[in-house]
Amino acid sequence: MSPMSKTALPLRRRLAHCVFALAVVQTVACTSTTPKTEAAQNPPTPAPVDAALPAKVAFIAAPFHTWQHYRLPGKKATEFSFSQLNGREVVEASANSSASMLRLPVRVEAANLGRIKFSWMVPELIAQADMAMRQSDDSPVRVVLAFEGDRSKFSMKNAMLSELSLAITGEPLPYATLMYVWCNTRPAGSVIVNARTDRIRKLVVQSGAKDLSHWLDYERNVRADFQQAFGEAPGALVGIGIMTDSDNTQTKTHGWYGPLNLVAEK
Repeated sequence: MSPMSKTALPLRRRLAHCVFALAVVQTVACTSTTPKTEAAQNPPTPAPVDAALPAKVAFIAAPFHTWQHYRLPGKKATEFSFSQLNGREVVEASANSSASMLRLPVRVEAANLGRIKFSWMVPELIAQADMAMRQSDDSPVRVVLAFEGDRSKFSMKNAMLSELSLAITGEPLPYATLMYVWCNTRPAGSVIVNARTDRIRKLVVQSGAKDLSHWLDYERNVRADFQQAFGEAPGALVGIGIMTDSDNTQTKTHGWYGPLNLVAEK
C-alpha cells in the first residue's frame, strides 16, 4: 500500500491499521515492503461500546476467527488456528522464528473505558527472551491495546517512527500502545518500555515459570493500567490485538488465548 493522507482513509480502515502500525515498529527494520493482509479489502467496522449503555455492561469482542491476521513486512508469519476448548472459543498461536498478529478495530471512548477480561495458557517461556532488549524482544503471548491521543506531543524520534509507520502501512504510529505480557523474570506490575519507542509500554501481568501449562484468567482496569504505564489519562481505545512472536530470538514458541471481553463503565 502506498502512503496516503489520513483524511483519504475511511474511519473504519484507519482503525483497522492502527494496531498493525505498532507491530511494524515493534518488530520490523526499515523496509518499503507492502504488508500482506488477509481480508484487507473489507476490514470490519469498528465495534463500538455505546455511550448510552448502563455502567458495567459487558461488550464481548467478535470471535477470534473474524479478526484479521496481519503479516509483517519481511517477517515469517505466526500460525493461528481456531477451536473450541472447555466450552469456549480459543486461538492457538505457534511461532517459529516468526511474528504476526490478530487484531480487531474497536471504538471505546475514554469516558467509557472500564475493564478487560482475557485468558491465556503458555506451555513454555522463551529462555532467551528479554522484552526490554531490542534484539530479544519476543513473547509467547501478548494482549495489545492501541489508543488515540495528541501526536503533537511526540518526540522527534517518535515522530520519525510515526512517519516510517505511515510510509509502510498508510497509517501513523498509534499515540500509545499498552501490552499485557508474561515476563520471564520481572515481577507482575512492572512496566517495560519498548526499546524502539516509549509510546509502546508493556505491563507485566504474569512472571516466571510457576503457572506454565495452566489456563490463567485476568481482569484488568484499563484506565488504571494505562495511567500506571504512561503517567497520563488514556484517550479512546481504537484497537485490540493478540501477538505471539519469536523472530528476534529465532526460536519456537506456542500459546493459547481465550476470548477477550471489554466492560464499559461510565
